Amino acid sequence: MTNKGQKVAFHTYMNERRLSVIVHSLISAWMLAFLFEGQIFYSLANEYDYAPNVIVFCGLAACFAGLLLCGLIIKTKKAAKQLLLGTCLLSIAMSAIFFFPPSILWLLGIVIGSFFAGACVAAWAFYLKSSTPKNERIKTVADMLILSNILMILLNMAAILVSGRLGLAVSMIMLICAFFFALRLPTDHEAILPAYIGRKESYVSITRLLVFLCLFIVIITINSGLMYQVVNPAFAHLEWLTSWYWALPYIMAIFIMRNLSRRINRTYILYAAIAMIGFSFIGFMSLGRGAATYIVVNTLMLGACGVYDLFWWSVLGEMLELNKNPAKILGIGLSANVLGVLLGGLIGSAITSPNTYNPNPTLLAMIVVCITLVLLPPLHKHLSLLLKDHAFLSEFSELSAKEQEGKVDRVTRFGNLSEREGQVASRLLQGKTYKTIAGELYISENTVKYYVKNIYSKFGIQSRAELINIILKDENTTIDK
Repeated sequence: MTNKGQKVAFHTYMNERRLSVIVHSLISAWMLAFLFEGQIFYSLANEYDYAPNVIVFCGLAACFAGLLLCGLIIKTKKAAKQLLLGTCLLSIAMSAIFFFPPSILWLLGIVIGSFFAGACVAAWAFYLKSSTPKNERIKTVADMLILSNILMILLNMAAILVSGRLGLAVSMIMLICAFFFALRLPTDHEAILPAYIGRKESYVSITRLLVFLCLFIVIITINSGLMYQVVNPAFAHLEWLTSWYWALPYIMAIFIMRNLSRRINRTYILYAAIAMIGFSFIGFMSLGRGAATYIVVNTLMLGACGVYDLFWWSVLGEMLELNKNPAKILGIGLSANVLGVLLGGLIGSAITSPNTYNPNPTLLAMIVVCITLVLLPPLHKHLSLLLKDHAFLSEFSELSAKEQEGKVDRVTRFGNLSEREGQVASRLLQGKTYKTIAGELYISENTVKYYVKNIYSKFGIQSRAELINIILKDENTTIDK
């Protein structure tokens, strides 16, 4: 491909990335502010003195179903675009129902809207995969989470400080904008990275990892459900503060994580976030119910939520290559998030019920924290085994071209590689496939495999990840071996 062609392709992908982030953020903001225990719905319900608990539970269950089933229904990028367009129109019509007094239509509207909104979230995986390379997906996900939560704050402020109808009207305008942006989404080119083709045992390990990751997500997001049912109602009298500050720590945490150097070990930050959740509930039970307490408790809790949301969103983003239908991976993973909120909400409702024994919510939260601490090390181990190539490649790509060349040259000399083996090794470290390497060096793929086997044999290793590990070790350590 010529330089001009590469520039055109780059701009095409960047345009798709921006468009998909905008569309998804607009739909997500509507979902978060209205469907997903949103302030618009609560404001409208309060106007009619309407108890929203049953509808909220049904909406969360429908969202869970939409996320889980999307991969079975949506199997192509074209179908994903059609779903986005159809959901925008359906959601606009559904939202109009809430300008009228409560009826069975409210329940139907929330359930149908939540199901298709959940499916849209999962379907976004097609655009996340096609518009962003793996090592950049954490930034694309962060941009989407930040933009959708900023828009959600604006909708919440309109609903809380003015009226639920104003918030609803503004959210419908956002859906109209999402529809017109979605019309411009492309459906005609493949993903930047080749689809994953693995052995049967690889798929088994992927399934195990996904199940383990989902278990981790469910357990840690139980705290989010507890927050909705126990913590937030305790500060309902601070509407002027909660309307805008609620998601601010979440946004800031994601922004900081987005811009961290890939050389920083994020595992320590995950442990710090677990501690933040624990301290948040301790502060909630030991401090008062004033504005200062709310700021402390909310900052700790939502900051931790931001860290963990970006963690599993980005992990799921890296895993999109591991299945022919990326909507399955993203949908299953995020359905665990909703399931955790559902369970936490049910536990929170039981705690706050006047007719039952009320256990200490902080004790329950600390139990969740302890279970999370037990699960995190094996989860990190499993993730490292499957996604190790990507993690190390990201770090290698942070080096300048001169640093990359110098490290590869030193290791080439140390391993006594031939000139051709050095050329192959260099391209392996850049994340290139055997087919791409063969094309660049004008040799066959079998010849590339032959050189790779020789390279691994000379270093006594068995994978590209181990080769990258050698490259990234301290220079003196490598030479002294």
